Amino acid sequence: MHLTPHRALAVALVSGLAILPLAACNRTSPSTSATGSSAKKITLAVSTLNNPFFVSLKDGAVAEAKAEGVTLNVVDAQNDAATQANQLANAQSQNVQAVIVNPVDSDGAGAPVKALNTAKVPVIAVDRTVNGATVASFIASDNIGGGKQAAAELGKQLGGKGDIIVLQGTAGTSAARDRGRGFTEGMKAFPGIKIVATQTANFDRTQGLDVTTNLVQAHPGVAGIFAQNDEMALGAIKALGAKAGKAVKLCAFDGTADGVAAVKAGTLNCTVAQLPSELGKLAVQQAVKALTGKADANVPVKTTVITAANAATFKG
Repeated sequence: MHLTPHRALAVALVSGLAILPLAACNRTSPSTSATGSSAKKITLAVSTLNNPFFVSLKDGAVAEAKAEGVTLNVVDAQNDAATQANQLANAQSQNVQAVIVNPVDSDGAGAPVKALNTAKVPVIAVDRTVNGATVASFIASDNIGGGKQAAAELGKQLGGKGDIIVLQGTAGTSAARDRGRGFTEGMKAFPGIKIVATQTANFDRTQGLDVTTNLVQAHPGVAGIFAQNDEMALGAIKALGAKAGKAVKLCAFDGTADGVAAVKAGTLNCTVAQLPSELGKLAVQQAVKALTGKADANVPVKTTVITAANAATFKG
């Protein structure tokens, strides 16, 4: 059928109007993502969601993603570096605009993050850094400073003397390295305190129980324990029984709900509190900023020491 120019224009206008309602029906809600082709997709790769600390971090990220109007896909590596490497590779193949990674292993995350660098996908590291690759921003608590705070409080609790053991976090993570470094430096102020054993318990409560049981048997005179996170400390508390917080003083790191509850109960003498929800929130903010090349290279988040004196009023 031959159409005159005027009739062809009329048909085109009617067709366009018919398409508009369909397009409107296919839009994504602004509460979860931006609309249309400008939608921003970000992957959050978490080391483990079996730890309350990282659950809080994830929750903070999810809330901020909704506020920013971006789609956030959360993946859990379950503390397996190989799994996380695959998840990061998948993120690249899914054409996400940015990746937030909380590494299982700072060294192990290097290769997959380097691949993201090559693909020009900005990467944000949160709580733990990435070695051997470039990150647009690193958001973390001052782990070295926090380690020094833990040393100062444990030294005070022990009256400056006694044998102690250290429960280390996962080897290869910047958090474990920096907390250990800060604690060791802080302990130089207490020449009467001796670290008689140091062993990893991988930031895990069950391993904290097992490692503490073995170390206390090997060193029955131990007067104090520094655990590099609350989960290991809670395992140590179970191993110590009635001695926890009394005959054996304990200091930890994170300030999780369970950790603060233990401080209130008197079984944990102190914990250096982070703000995991804030870490997650800031990570999403920096990921969005990275899309325009305006991310801040380092974003420090404060820590505070929680003891029996302030546990009741602490809001993490």
